Amino acid sequence: MFKPADALWLDTNQRKRLEHLVRSGQTPQKLVLRARIVLLAGHGTPNHAIARQLGTSRPTVLLWRERFQQLGVPGLMRDGKRPGRKRALSAEKVKAVVEATLRTTPADATHWSVRSMAKAQGLSRMAVQRIWKAHQLQPHRVQTFKLSRDPQFVEKVRDVVGLYLNPPDKALVLSVDEKSQIQALDRTAPLLPLRPGIPARQSHDYKRHGTTTLFAALSVLDGKVIGECLPRHRSREFIRFLNKIDRETPAELDLHLIVDNYSTHKSPPVKRWLKRHRRFHLHFIPTSSSWLNLVERWFGEITRKRIRRGTFTSVGELVQAINAYLQEHNRNPQKFVWTKGAETILAKVNRCKEALGTPH
Repeated sequence: MFKPADALWLDTNQRKRLEHLVRSGQTPQKLVLRARIVLLAGHGTPNHAIARQLGTSRPTVLLWRERFQQLGVPGLMRDGKRPGRKRALSAEKVKAVVEATLRTTPADATHWSVRSMAKAQGLSRMAVQRIWKAHQLQPHRVQTFKLSRDPQFVEKVRDVVGLYLNPPDKALVLSVDEKSQIQALDRTAPLLPLRPGIPARQSHDYKRHGTTTLFAALSVLDGKVIGECLPRHRSREFIRFLNKIDRETPAELDLHLIVDNYSTHKSPPVKRWLKRHRRFHLHFIPTSSSWLNLVERWFGEITRKRIRRGTFTSVGELVQAINAYLQEHNRNPQKFVWTKGAETILAKVNRCKEALGTPH
């Protein structure tokens, strides 16, 4: 039990001033509370009783009793000094965190985490997080890249990008490739449908029912796609697809096909076929540069929208789904627009090679 405090001594003038503060309708409520605490203490009311009566805490009662004893009524008029904002990190400490992030790694890991850096630098994890955010550092992320070693890289980039940005007159530019080994996968249990708060669910394991290869030619002009599914992707299948392109495009137009360096596209049977069909012109992208072929962008769309989450009990069912997607796409085609010039691309590649110290 707390020992009851002695009554607080107030002179007549102090009591009148405090009573005026309590009665005045313009006194802030926090000052009214402080004045009532002192008045009740002046009547000898115990501290715990004052706290209960005024709906506050005993430490608050003790605080304002002591403040009044030290400073009188003026001491109730202002709040005490509060600690200011914590001192900001020094520039040296910030530099140390940035340098450590860029040039070192932990002894037991390949990269720094917020907590490991905070421990190493003697900071809070929030301080490290703020420094990383201010300097756009993300050591937990990594991106992959691939540099082409094609000796004709520059010439091929300028050729292909020139077709995208400035296509020849009386000609069609087609981005052509094969998406091979598309699997007809059948899940081992039925799909569990989407419900509020729960995504659609499918079993992790599956049954394989064979594969197909999708040949596609994306028109740079309007985004339409000529496509065909074939069981394999040899020279004879590629020639069959070239014949399909020949039938489904206006005969009076030259055709410029952008293709990769797959051996099928350069085989003797294909070369002989091209000699008999003079309106076809093949343009090869550099090796390891699939990003330069626009049809890859379309392959990403069909994979994401129709194939990856699909369930197919046979190759025939998979082919039907692909053909249905082709038909739907061509009803309202959306073309992919190439925007980067050849010089911009080459400059970026050169900067990457300079950073790696790799000669062209």
